[in-house]
Amino acid sequence: MASAMTIRGGRTAAPALLVMAVLVLAPRGASAAISCSTVYTTLLPCLGYVQSGGAVPPACCQGIKKVVSAARSAPDRRAICGCLKNIGSGAAGGPYASRAEGLPARCKAPLPYKTGPNGSCDLIN
Repeated sequence: MASAMTIRGGRTAAPALLVMAVLVLAPRGASAAISCSTVYTTLLPCLGYVQSGGAVPPACCQGIKKVVSAARSAPDRRAICGCLKNIGSGAAGGPYASRAEGLPARCKAPLPYKTGPNGSCDLIN
């Protein structure tokens, strides 16, 4: 069993992974221009909200909008989806999942495709 990665401040990275999993879509392909590292870094400002609730930081919404707008091609969307699914698979459900799932709507950056644990990144076009 893999343990959760610890980040600065002693918090675990599992919620950060869940945030990423909710936001965009696409398994990482050879032609994808967007890396998981870029997705995670861009969405890191969302971590505090996903872990604790409260107000969504403006930097989080800016990150979500940046990731959504960067997904211009089907391979990009599939790559992002894969990154987010990898993160989400390591996180427990509960309040983390529901807060993360609600972020695109709260940030007025709706996704043009369905996200969640039952979605398939391969079907994104």
